[in-house]
Amino acid sequence: MLPLWFRRVVVTVALLWFAQGAVAGEPEWANFKLRFMEADGRVVDHLQGDISHSEGQGFAMLLAVHYGDRDAFDHLWQWTQQHLQVREDNLLAWRWHPDNGITDKNNASDGDLLVAWSLLRADERWHVPAYMAASQKIALDIREKLFRKTAQGLVLLPGIEGFEKPEGITINLSYWVFPALREIGRADPAPEWEELTKTGLAILQYARFGRWGLPPDWLQLGVKVKPGSPERFSYDAVRIPLYLLWGRQESEALLKPYRDYWGYFGAGRYMPAWTNFNDDSVDSYEASAGIRAVARWVTGFPYAASSGASHADEQQGYYSTILILLSKMAIAERGRPVANN
Repeated sequence: MLPLWFRRVVVTVALLWFAQGAVAGEPEWANFKLRFMEADGRVVDHLQGDISHSEGQGFAMLLAVHYGDRDAFDHLWQWTQQHLQVREDNLLAWRWHPDNGITDKNNASDGDLLVAWSLLRADERWHVPAYMAASQKIALDIREKLFRKTAQGLVLLPGIEGFEKPEGITINLSYWVFPALREIGRADPAPEWEELTKTGLAILQYARFGRWGLPPDWLQLGVKVKPGSPERFSYDAVRIPLYLLWGRQESEALLKPYRDYWGYFGAGRYMPAWTNFNDDSVDSYEASAGIRAVARWVTGFPYAASSGASHADEQQGYYSTILILLSKMAIAERGRPVANN
């Protein structure tokens, strides 16, 4: 075992490094880094076997720009480049394991989009041309390799492999990160980004299932829940209303299913993590603080902008903490003017 004095020095140095970049009054970013980000820039999802994924790297990079934490951003991007940007194109392998390295070289289009978006914002904040160049390359590959023309309109494949089959194309509507789609044209000027937004909004109008008319985590165009996947509004789909509000794409009709569902449980202490469309049953486990943060903002919007606020305590895992921080970031940005593309 290492000497006690050495371990104390290591902990002290780590705490100082992780605390850098957290703005006054926002200790949750420093806490996120301390709990989920290693010194080399790897974001760790402890509840999934300590893996890292492109989604986690992208979320953390986005938050680092938001908090003005250039040092953390550089570490996050360097790790992402070295360990995930290993394909023949500019997209990212989506999953990395500390013991085995890349365990799935397929990409995840939401992770790609989040990383490209964060690089765009990083260049606009810190004026580093290399960030913009990297954003442009990823965005171009997303558009050229992952967009598909369908009878429903232009859609986004969740990954290059495995989502186009004879029985239909599978999509994940939570991969439509509407605020990113609104801005990414500054890196990759092309009309397809707006077209993709319009298709996503149109599909949300009719991809409604169960008692509350909610979208599923995974959808087979046609429109039905992807065969073989849980027929649920669950951990993926909870991001959809967050992105609608953040991207200023909301309407009463689009928000109604989430308000009806979460509002049904709003008067009581219990809020389920998911609902099943087959019988309208709900999870016996309570929703995390992160899901509750999204639900409070959605059900309270626009009368209570702070209603999405929630504390990311030590009991929350990576994903719940991310949802809390993203909700706070989105609420803050709703108060700013919309940037022109």
